[in-house]
Amino acid sequence: MSEFLQIERQDAVQIIRLNRPEKKNAITRDMYHGIAEALKQADSDDTIRVSVILGQPGAFSAGNDMQDFMHAALSQGSLGEEIIDFLHRLALTRKPLISGVDGLAIGVGTTLNLHCDLTFATPRSVFHTPFVDLGLVPEAGSSLLAPKIMGYQRAFALLAMGEAMTAQQALEAGIVWRVVAEDELEAEVLKTAHKLASRPPVALQLTRDLLRSAAEPLTDRIDREAQIFADRLKSAETAQAVGAFLSRKK
Repeated sequence: MSEFLQIERQDAVQIIRLNRPEKKNAITRDMYHGIAEALKQADSDDTIRVSVILGQPGAFSAGNDMQDFMHAALSQGSLGEEIIDFLHRLALTRKPLISGVDGLAIGVGTTLNLHCDLTFATPRSVFHTPFVDLGLVPEAGSSLLAPKIMGYQRAFALLAMGEAMTAQQALEAGIVWRVVAEDELEAEVLKTAHKLASRPPVALQLTRDLLRSAAEPLTDRIDREAQIFADRLKSAETAQAVGAFLSRKK
């Protein structure tokens, strides 16, 4: 388990907390592995009925740890088994998944919420997917899910133009269910999680299955995106864009 994750239980609710505040919760391969394992555990454990993903105050996630990500792509020729497993688990998880976003939600920090059944956000949250700016393409099935959830033009603005969304815009686009104050976020998320956990579990699961699209086309899209993404990571265009991005950060 990654040192940058905290996994805990509150009765029938599993809480997955990203805990790398000094890097604004940029996600490493070890963190991806840990999240995927926690979601698998939820699916195999009847005493877990709901999973929750939370970040830190002011930073849900700054997205991928780019240095870790580039190393995987250049050394393995793919995004890496840990990342693909995580993306598939998001698409295939059987238990309700709730997220609480406060502050930065960059890249996968935005796209993982497209897989959540409910997402809460605070007014200072910003949803931003600068894939094209880095010479990359969308991931996590977002090229399929985003147009379905928010319509083509909003999805194009988010994923292709790299236009950031405020919490209110994300609420209007349908990728956020409710906007709450910063100091109320975790309590509201957990209250809803416990409320869901108290529902008859089989009826809840069947209803969730009916509401969601078949997983097979989504995992196919995830794999297609991942291959293009990995190819782009090895391109000169991306090397130049990422190099400029890392230089600005320094």
